[in-house]
This record gives sequence, C-alpha cells and structure tokens, in this order.
Amino acid sequence: MVEAEVIKKVTKKTPAKASKTLFAVFATGGKQYRVVVGDKVKIEKLSDTHKEGDKLIFDKVLLVDDGASEATIGTPFIKGAEVKATLEKIARYKTIDVIKYKQKSRYFKKYGHRQPYFEIKIDSIT
Repeated sequence: MVEAEVIKKVTKKTPAKASKTLFAVFATGGKQYRVVVGDKVKIEKLSDTHKEGDKLIFDKVLLVDDGASEATIGTPFIKGAEVKATLEKIARYKTIDVIKYKQKSRYFKKYGHRQPYFEIKIDSIT
C-alpha cells in the first residue's frame, strides 16, 4: 500500500514532456544517428577527399519530427529531406589492442588499430 502511494506521487510530479525541437534520424556508414540542429556527432570516415571545414549533405534521412505535428517516416528514406553539416574535425579513436594467441605452440601476435572518424556539426535539417 505504501509503494502504491509513492508511485502515485512520482507520476503526478513528473508529467510527460513533448519534445518541441526539430530532430532527424539519418543513416551513414552503416549506422543511424538521431540529431538536432547544433549537435556534434562522430561518424565513420567517408573518404580521403574531404577536408576540415567542408560542407556535407546527407540525403538518407529516415525520420523527421518537428515536435508539433506528426513525424514523417520514410520508406526507407524521405524524398527531398536533407541533413546539412560542417566537417569540424578528422581524427582517430584511441588504440584498440588486438591479440592472437595459440597455446602450446608459443604463437603470440599483438597489434593495435585506430579507427578514423569525422566529427561533424549539424547546420540544418530540411
């Protein structure tokens, strides 16, 4: 009985908030990202031809929601929708150690891997 009263108090004090910000879900590099204008996101490196400061346009937009009306969901993508971003930084993640080991044969290999990534800033969602 006490637990039920506590649950009622908690639910009364925390009403559900409706998101009133425009957000989108787009796909790149085999992953999907939920972004809002102004977000900084780390994505997979696209190609060597891009440089810092370049403008990127992602047209594989899966969902757009402005918070006021219904969300637009693509099948699989929304035609005409774009997420525009600026390439802020080209870098690599921390080293991941990879070890191969076989017992009894004294076989041991160790090497590291650093995955390159782009850090982008979302400019607009259209």
